Amino acid sequence: MTIQEVDPKIIEKANIWLSGRYDTETKEAIKNMIENDPGELVESFYRDLEFGTGGLRGIMGTGTNRMNKYTVGAATQGLANYLKTCFAGLKEISVAIAYDSRNNSSSFAGITAEVLAANDIKVFLFENLRPVPELSFAVRQLKCQSGIVITASHNPKEYNGYKVYWNDGGQLVPPHDKNVITEVNKITSIDEVKFGGNNALIHFIGKEIDDAYLQVLKSLSLSPEIIERQHNLKIVYSPIHGTGAILVPPALKKFGFTSVTTVDEQMIPDGNFPTVHSPNPEEKAAMTMAIEKAKTINAELILATDPDADRVGVGVKDQNGNYILLNGNQSATLLIYYLMNQWKAKGKLTGKEFIVKTIVTSELLKEIALSYNVESYDVLTGFKYIAEKIRLFEGVKTFIGGGEESYGYLVGDAVRDKDAVVSCCMLAETAAWAKDQGLTMYELLINIYQEYGFYLEDLISITKKGKSGAEEIQQMMQNYRNSPPKTINGMKVVLIKDYKFQKETNLLTGTEIPIDLPKSDVLQFFLESGSKITVRPSGTEPKIKFYFGVKGKLQDKSDFDKVNHEMADQLQEIITSMGLR
Repeated sequence: MTIQEVDPKIIEKANIWLSGRYDTETKEAIKNMIENDPGELVESFYRDLEFGTGGLRGIMGTGTNRMNKYTVGAATQGLANYLKTCFAGLKEISVAIAYDSRNNSSSFAGITAEVLAANDIKVFLFENLRPVPELSFAVRQLKCQSGIVITASHNPKEYNGYKVYWNDGGQLVPPHDKNVITEVNKITSIDEVKFGGNNALIHFIGKEIDDAYLQVLKSLSLSPEIIERQHNLKIVYSPIHGTGAILVPPALKKFGFTSVTTVDEQMIPDGNFPTVHSPNPEEKAAMTMAIEKAKTINAELILATDPDADRVGVGVKDQNGNYILLNGNQSATLLIYYLMNQWKAKGKLTGKEFIVKTIVTSELLKEIALSYNVESYDVLTGFKYIAEKIRLFEGVKTFIGGGEESYGYLVGDAVRDKDAVVSCCMLAETAAWAKDQGLTMYELLINIYQEYGFYLEDLISITKKGKSGAEEIQQMMQNYRNSPPKTINGMKVVLIKDYKFQKETNLLTGTEIPIDLPKSDVLQFFLESGSKITVRPSGTEPKIKFYFGVKGKLQDKSDFDKVNHEMADQLQEIITSMGLR
């Protein structure tokens, strides 16, 4: 690409930065792109970063489509303007800020604090890196009007991001998410951003919030007597160079676990994530060192959290003694089953309890909850919608737990985002409970399948980078809507749910009924076999995701391997028939 081929609007945006109050380093980077890399200029300026399901997230660098001090500053100024409008009647507005181990996270957090303080907003800034769930807790604990975490979760090292929370401790939901970006878009010049902070309004926080948070987590324990008996359960833990190193080991210790071995090489916070290609516990490669450590000590449970400690990957031994990694649905299944069982055993169920899962998460969670007469609610993908449901029922119903297939879970309502710290503790407690009955976690999962049905899921995630990739993803969704498949793998499609147009269409009867959820660019195809396929562009990454789920019967535990293989084959046949593998 030559500079002459670049859209004039992109050139205009770049020139605004060249002539504006931007630092010399930034201007030199833009000049270099114009002269030597017009393609990169397009990628850096063709759009502005927007709030998606996880907030602001992008590659670090120069430009409106990059994470840098100016896009962070503009986002913060927009948020400050919105907060001052929403809470105009308050004597004082306050915001809590946390950040993870990523490159520039500390710097971005400092800029965020300064801009807020310059707008006469009180800031509670964590003294060093902290997990996302602790920020959510701090917002509620300190009675803040908002919270911010600088993180890009499990994305590769070149990314960073900016998650915004409301006064309930949950991420922004409509209308606040769109209203904030509207305020950001009103800022037409960097001169409108107040970068000079009032340091007197910035207060550092740390141990006092840690202690309060850990105390609340400990209060969620359902089986302290079992942990006392099984305290030496062998656990391997890795934070994958992230914030989990600060709180997960102390939390496990507080619960009573005395045999926790850490992957020392990955206990060091490092935004370059030197021991992994990607710090994502959903990927086996990120768990390799933890698995190797588990083999050396004959561990019974492997736990690994992503950089901001809101997701957790789990490894256990199978029936042959080999270490395997559970998928997100399986971990959620074990956790929800344990919570249901122990809430009933402790006499805590009153008929006013509920769980929440996302529409792409296994239907098995709903089956388990209903068997205990506990209500189950489906929400759109994104943990902010789970938090929204908790807030809706606050004071009326009790939230037990919930989660999503993408390795994020929550127990209790003190935090309003996925919480890998409490999840590590409660999954360890689940393992201790199983061991107390002479079962491994894997054997417990097989027992659940035998009782409720064998659910097996898979996920295909296709990355389409840049402007052309985003357009290609849009075209794929348009094609599925304009020409939906009539059959998949030789099986009839009997039901289509289109969350963008909020309608459910029964292809057998032709009837349509409305879907009572917010609009979202998601399609679901239900087959006559009971299989479910969901197609969803990611709200935070340049990806389109395909979620697959099949259901079978496990009559006898001895048939597990056979049924597992049959269902896995069925899954692969469906994926292949859609041309995805």
